[in-house]
Amino acid sequence: MNCPSCGAQMRLEADKDCFTCEYCRSIFFPEKDAEGVSVLQAESDQNCPICAVPLALAALAKIRIRYCIHCRGVLIPMDAFMPLVEELRAGSPGSLVPPAPDPNQLHRRIACPQCHQPMDTHFYAGPGNVVIDDCSTCLLNWLDHGELMRIVRAPDHTYTGEEEMV
Repeated sequence: MNCPSCGAQMRLEADKDCFTCEYCRSIFFPEKDAEGVSVLQAESDQNCPICAVPLALAALAKIRIRYCIHCRGVLIPMDAFMPLVEELRAGSPGSLVPPAPDPNQLHRRIACPQCHQPMDTHFYAGPGNVVIDDCSTCLLNWLDHGELMRIVRAPDHTYTGEEEMV
């Protein structure tokens, strides 16, 4: 990407959601889409496990992710998953009771974009009624479009064992 101010090549710094011009020191933040995702680089070295097209290097709430511009799925490092959910919850208005997930999704098998081995498909243990895919070898989570926001907007309820059975 070239600097909009001076035309020099801009650099994408590690762990940042902006480009910096080494010549004039301008900073450029790419526009966010309706979901808050900023595409930082058109292609990464990993392909979408659904569409088989290159994932884009992107940022969401200042956290780096990989994003499919076709199906809008997201690949999130496991160590960034909960900080991302917490950051999005802090800025998300209201809560939404999500519908029950489709149990047929548990039978889906997709390949990890990094190691190409089958990902584990399971119900997400937290709120949101979501089936997610993860690779415990590469420490990556794959969420289809809308699943991350279902988790973010779900009422956060932790079972304590003290609730009455109805």
